[in-house]
Amino acid sequence: MLGGMGDVARAGGRRIEYKWLVGITFVLGLIMQILDMTVLNVALATLGREFRVGEATLQWVLTGYLVSLAVFVPSSGWIADRFGPKRTFQTAVVVFTAASVLCGLAGAMWMLIGARVLQGIGGGMLAPVGQAMLFRAFPAHERAKASAVLAVPVTIAPTLGPLLGGLLVEYAGWRWIFFINVPVGLIALLFTVLFLEEEQRTRAGRFDLPGFVLAGAGLATLLVGLEQGAQHGWSRPATWGTLLVAAALLSGLAARELRAAHPMLDLRLLGDRLFGTGNVLLLCSTGSIFGVLFLLPLYLQKLRGYEPLAAGLVLAPQALAMLVTTQLASRLYGRVGPRPLLLIGYSVLISMGLLLQLLGTGTPFWQLVLVLVWLGLGMGMLMTPLQTATFARVSQDSMGQASSLFNASRQVATALGTAVCATILVALTGSYMSTVDHSVPAAVVEAQMSAYRGAFLVSTAFGALGLLMSLRVRNADAAATLRRPGNTAEPPRPGGDRPATPRP
Repeated sequence: MLGGMGDVARAGGRRIEYKWLVGITFVLGLIMQILDMTVLNVALATLGREFRVGEATLQWVLTGYLVSLAVFVPSSGWIADRFGPKRTFQTAVVVFTAASVLCGLAGAMWMLIGARVLQGIGGGMLAPVGQAMLFRAFPAHERAKASAVLAVPVTIAPTLGPLLGGLLVEYAGWRWIFFINVPVGLIALLFTVLFLEEEQRTRAGRFDLPGFVLAGAGLATLLVGLEQGAQHGWSRPATWGTLLVAAALLSGLAARELRAAHPMLDLRLLGDRLFGTGNVLLLCSTGSIFGVLFLLPLYLQKLRGYEPLAAGLVLAPQALAMLVTTQLASRLYGRVGPRPLLLIGYSVLISMGLLLQLLGTGTPFWQLVLVLVWLGLGMGMLMTPLQTATFARVSQDSMGQASSLFNASRQVATALGTAVCATILVALTGSYMSTVDHSVPAAVVEAQMSAYRGAFLVSTAFGALGLLMSLRVRNADAAATLRRPGNTAEPPRPGGDRPATPRP
């Protein structure tokens, strides 16, 4: 029976600490969300044939989810403070699971897009609120373990997604790519009801309607603009017009939230040296990693002739290497601190872009696997110190707001990394193709390969920026998260003893 944060539950005669129950619950929810995103990509062509729609309409299956996700990620911290983290997480799981059922039952494209928008509402609250609950449940000096818990869904779900999606579409039908979320969602909901306790709520203050509108509209417009630029090019008026609107909205958001007594999105948290630097480091690592993960499947399928399922299997060693390295990094963190691990991780990303220059259309399979294992090592080395150190000085009261900001940064970084790589790939492909004889197939393929090599260097550029920013991280700033005898004190609030957000 649970009676408090330090209490335990019994399962099979063994005692399970409360913090691990929170971890299991969050992992289940996050696996459901990430699986949904990766499984769907495999089924898009099938959905187009099923509903007889073109690419422009089909794109709204992804964009509708992206927009609603962007609206609710920034506001999730306030919602959790107002209604309680457990209740908010529970609602997010219910909404996401119910929307998955509606997606599977959709009889028309407009129904599917509407259900995907509803999914985005649940997904926008699920990750930030779950992460805040996880970091509150683990003492500051054990948050490296919490980050290692997060590595499980982040590594396993993207690997299983394309494989599971291919199998479901081929043997069970496209509707099952959504129905597969139901059992995972029900188990996560059961864990939430049986084991999780409602935390003492932080007073959220009044609902900041201008902040909600500016944050949601600004982030959604930015993500859509980056996606348009990656897919259709940056010269189109619709693309740069969207980005200009996003810049205006986000500028208005900054002006509003820095003056508001009770902001929807507490941007003042970014004034803390460690938290602000951590968000920039997240941009560098996510931009680098997702850029490479965007390019590699294209390289495998278009230049090497791999089927989607085969390409997914080739990428599996990277996920396994990342999972193993993350667990190792969580053990090293308390001994060496975040700075050495960050420097090693970003050095690996720099070398990653250089190693990818060795790829060609005839690269042996074993060499490709080694390169991917090296990528997984860099990803695993970064994940634990980055997340743990970023939240080292965030108080319990500000954890929800900080998690919202961090996850908003992650969404932008993912879109930015993909957009930059796609843009460079298209530009270099056009440049190289204009100089070759198209009647010579080998010359055409080599021109395309050269374009991929140039785009792979994006990981080096992001990695170099991350390496420089890592020099701003001081182990002393993250002392609360390091394993020291008697180190059980709560982390200091950003800015000293003064609360980051004024409370009534």
